[in-house]
Amino acid sequence: MNKPLAERVRPKTLDAYISQNHLVGEKGSLTNQIKKGLIPSLILWGPPGTGKTTLANIIAEESKRPFYILSAINSGVKDIREVIEKAKQSGGLFTAKNPILFIDEIHRFSKSQQDSLLAAVEKGWVTLIGATTENPSFEVIPALLSRCQVYILNPFNKEDLEALLQRAIKEDSLLQNKKITLKETEALMRLSGGDGRKLLNIFELVVNSEEKDKITITNDLVMSKVQKNTVLYDKTGEQHYDIISAFIKSIRGSDPNGAVYWLARMIEGGEDVKFIARRLLISASEDIGLANPTALVIANNCFLAVTTIGYPEARIILSQCTIYLATSAKSNASYAAIGKAQQIVKQTGDLSVPLALRNAPTKLMKDIGYGKDYKYAHSYENNFVEAEFLPDEIIGTSFYEPGNNQRENALKDFLKKRWKDKYQF
Repeated sequence: MNKPLAERVRPKTLDAYISQNHLVGEKGSLTNQIKKGLIPSLILWGPPGTGKTTLANIIAEESKRPFYILSAINSGVKDIREVIEKAKQSGGLFTAKNPILFIDEIHRFSKSQQDSLLAAVEKGWVTLIGATTENPSFEVIPALLSRCQVYILNPFNKEDLEALLQRAIKEDSLLQNKKITLKETEALMRLSGGDGRKLLNIFELVVNSEEKDKITITNDLVMSKVQKNTVLYDKTGEQHYDIISAFIKSIRGSDPNGAVYWLARMIEGGEDVKFIARRLLISASEDIGLANPTALVIANNCFLAVTTIGYPEARIILSQCTIYLATSAKSNASYAAIGKAQQIVKQTGDLSVPLALRNAPTKLMKDIGYGKDYKYAHSYENNFVEAEFLPDEIIGTSFYEPGNNQRENALKDFLKKRWKDKYQF
C-alpha cells in the first residue's frame, strides 16, 4: 500500500524544510542549536500540518541522535517507561548526544503520563520534543513545561503552500509519471486552511480521481472531487478543525440550531470535552464580551463542570452553554480593542510610562518625580477625575469602541459623561 503523498515528500533535511523561517531560517532561533546538535527539550506548538513532526525528524537526523516516537493517542505510562529504558541504553547519559523522544499530540497525555516523563527529561536521559496543536500552558503540566522551551509554528502562507505543491509534482515518484498543470490553486489553498498535509492529501485525491495522465488543476475540478469525498468527523483528523470552525461561527451568527448540530457532530465523534469547552470560553469573550459579561461566567462554569463529569452527561451541559452563547447579544469590542492596542505597541515600541503613573516605592524615586501629580480617583466626586493614562506620544488614542447593544450603549453613556469628547465615545 502506497504511503500518502504528504509522507512521500516529507523533507529530510533542514535545507529542504519549507516555512517557519523564524525558527529554522538563516537567523532562526533554532537553526544554530540544530546545526551544533545542542538541542534543549522543547514543545512545538502550532496548527495541524505545519511541519512539527517533520521538524522533529530533521532535528534528530541533523544531530545524529537515536530517535524514538510515541503517539499520545495510543501510548500509556508503560509504553513511556519502556521507551525511556531503551533510550537510556542507546545513548550515553549526560552527553550532548542523548536520544530524542518525540511525542505527537502531547496535549492528549494525562497528568500521570506526563509525570512519567519528568525524571527522564530532568536527568538528561532523553531530550523531549513534544508536538501539540493546543496551548501548552493549558495542556502540559507546569513541572514538565518548565523543563522545556516552547516554539510556535505558524500556518503556511500561500507561497509556502504553492512551494509544497511544486515540490510534490517535481519530486514524487508517482506524480512524476503524470503531466500536471496548476492552472488554478485558489480552491486548494482555501480548503487546506494553511495545513500543508491537508493540502497534499486533497491534491493527491484530485489527481488520483482523474484517469488520464494529463491533468489540469482548476478550482472547479478541485471542488467537484472534494465534495464527492467528504469524510466522517474524526477528532484526530483534518475535519476536526473544520467542524469546530463551523461550531464557533454558528454561535457567532446567533444560530442555536446550527451550533447544536455541529456540537452533536463533535460529541458523536468522541471529541475531548475540554477542547469543546475551551472554545466556548474563547467565544464567550471574543464574540459576546461586554454585551453580556455573564456569558464568560457561564462558559467557565461549563468548562469546570464537563471536566469533572465527562461523557455522556457532559453533552447536556455543553448543549446548554452552546445555546446560551448562541442566543446572547454579541460584541467583539473587547477583542478589537486589544488587537488595536497590540498594533500600536508594535508600531511605537516601549513608550515611557508617564511619571505620574509610575510606582514610587523608594524615597529616591519620589524625589525624581515618580508618582508626582498622580490624582487618586477615589478622592474625587463619583470616583473620577480627568487625567492622562497614556504615554505622551499616543494621547487621545481610542482602542475600545463600545458595541451597539443594550449594555454597551449604557457603557458608552457612562464613559461619555466622564471623558466628554476626548475619546469620541
